[in-house]
Amino acid sequence: MSSTTSLGLTDRFAAAKRASRELATATAERKNRALEAVAAGLLAGTERIVAANALDLHAAEANGLSTGLRDRLRLDPARIASLADAVLDIAALVDPVGQTVRGSVQPNGLQITQVRVPFGVVGAIYEARPNVTVDIAALALKSGNAAVLRGGTAAEQSNRVLVEILQEALASAGLPADAVQTIDEFGREGARELMRARDYVDVLIPRGSAQLIAAVVAESTVPVIETGAGVVHVFLDESADEATAVEVVHNAKTQRVSVCNAAETLLVHRAAADRILAPVLDRLRASGVTLHADEATRSRYPDAVPATDEDWDLEHSSLDLSVAIVDDLDAALEHIRRHSTHHTESIITSDLRSADRFLAEVDSAVVMVNASTRFTDGAEFGFGAEVGISTQKLHARGPMGLQELTSTKWIVRGTGQTRA
Repeated sequence: MSSTTSLGLTDRFAAAKRASRELATATAERKNRALEAVAAGLLAGTERIVAANALDLHAAEANGLSTGLRDRLRLDPARIASLADAVLDIAALVDPVGQTVRGSVQPNGLQITQVRVPFGVVGAIYEARPNVTVDIAALALKSGNAAVLRGGTAAEQSNRVLVEILQEALASAGLPADAVQTIDEFGREGARELMRARDYVDVLIPRGSAQLIAAVVAESTVPVIETGAGVVHVFLDESADEATAVEVVHNAKTQRVSVCNAAETLLVHRAAADRILAPVLDRLRASGVTLHADEATRSRYPDAVPATDEDWDLEHSSLDLSVAIVDDLDAALEHIRRHSTHHTESIITSDLRSADRFLAEVDSAVVMVNASTRFTDGAEFGFGAEVGISTQKLHARGPMGLQELTSTKWIVRGTGQTRA
């Protein structure tokens, strides 16, 4: 990296660090005013955003970006309006900063309290998802954090305009515009420097492909909250209701195929296969889904194509679904243990014991009964938006909202006590 590039990045990281100190003590009212200004700026800037996004979409098509990634990349007026609504939802949430987690008064009179505090500077590395620029910035702002964003080349024009709107909104509310930064112009070298910026960045969150996440986890010296790829399973138990299975599986696979909470593998209890397999797969096929199936499934449903060994570990992010018939609940649990990315799994069942076993034994961030996996989402969980879906087990797991962007500190109040 050139010394000029390095200096430019260091200046931005330092500016974000300074801004984070001001945000840490900003009142909820000031932060909410800024968020309201962000929402208004998004709506007022819709034409600017769409025009910039059109440049990114044109380049994406020319560069052969997949259909799924182009869908994630797209911003139209309806999606921009949804982003603005999400920002207002975040403004309406309770500010986590300063909340008491626990506390006590010791026999010697010391008052000890654990309270929520911002991380400081949150870094994010993500691909072809300009909506993430707004989601992370808004959640960071409400939780008192500055944000340094590397949104990738595919969305560079969209992200540039979005960050301009965010910075204008911050300034209008009397908060530092440097609290939201983009380093897209520095390319991959910028991402590498962000991963090494321990003096300035307190936590780093990657969102994107399994390859991107693995690279950040392996290379970063900044602490990482790991989000995960979504090899998501739905299991149709022996007692699954046919109508419920048809609707839930169809929604989980087709409602939006490019997202990490879309179903990628369907497992069917052998005792239910003759009853339930055909109506479920017929509905999927009618919506254009290509079925990658094992031999047991294909013997009952010849329109499916043969599954490969790789299909069970694949996040299709497209109108493709892996399908297997398993002997029983135990076999389904074993398949999920081998192939899950620990994101989201759902069981369709009318048997309470099966449901309870599934909930207890599946080791994923979100486990569901009789519900579409598409509900694994910060907005659907009442968080307004999300920073990502954490698949790790430390600090944050599942959809990450405001509380997941805070740490804690201990406050001790005394009257002159000394330790014997």
